[in-house]
Amino acid sequence: MIRVGLVDDQPLVRTALQMVIAQADDMEVVGEAGDGAQAVRLAEDAAPDVIVMDIRMPGMDGIEATRRIAAGPSAAQVIVLTTFDEDEYVYGALRAGAAGFLVKDMALEEILGAIRVVAAGDALIAPGVTRRLIKNFTARPPSTTAAPTGRLQGITDREKEVLVLIGAGLTNTEIARELTISIATAKTYVTRLLAKLDARDRVHLVVLAYENGLAGPSRHP
Repeated sequence: MIRVGLVDDQPLVRTALQMVIAQADDMEVVGEAGDGAQAVRLAEDAAPDVIVMDIRMPGMDGIEATRRIAAGPSAAQVIVLTTFDEDEYVYGALRAGAAGFLVKDMALEEILGAIRVVAAGDALIAPGVTRRLIKNFTARPPSTTAAPTGRLQGITDREKEVLVLIGAGLTNTEIARELTISIATAKTYVTRLLAKLDARDRVHLVVLAYENGLAGPSRHP
């Protein structure tokens, strides 16, 4: 049973999410919170596997709450809840340690599927949504992007190709098709990148692709 925590300052949103989760027989809501400070306490007290976290909330916002949860003793994985006009906050949330993100107008099955994916230890959810958010992010002026970090020394040219595709939001299956390799080989490259770049998860690889100039408007669509 997947234990889920819901964090949103709007009770109606939490109620709607609770009704969606109640339809699934493999997950349950173990706690709710209305702001970031409550979310941090929820992570420690209720021991959820996944926390669905709004970004814009009074007091402590979702980004700071995500940062504190990721740095704390809780094993909870955070999915930030956002809308397309909040893309600047999404990037900050991913850097804070979020495992993924949802969009509030997603279909019910996509929301449940995303929670299952993150609970299973994966990071990138709803690849189509990932690409749309990435497209919006890369449309911003270059001055808003991070400077190269110099962390790519030591990876091979092939691994760099894979990182470019990860930054574009491609799944392992799509990477395999793009590079004409097997899915197993694509997974191996991703695993190597995680180890070599000391990345927490696949989302962190996307962040690193941006920070090192491997993802952007002129890169892979």
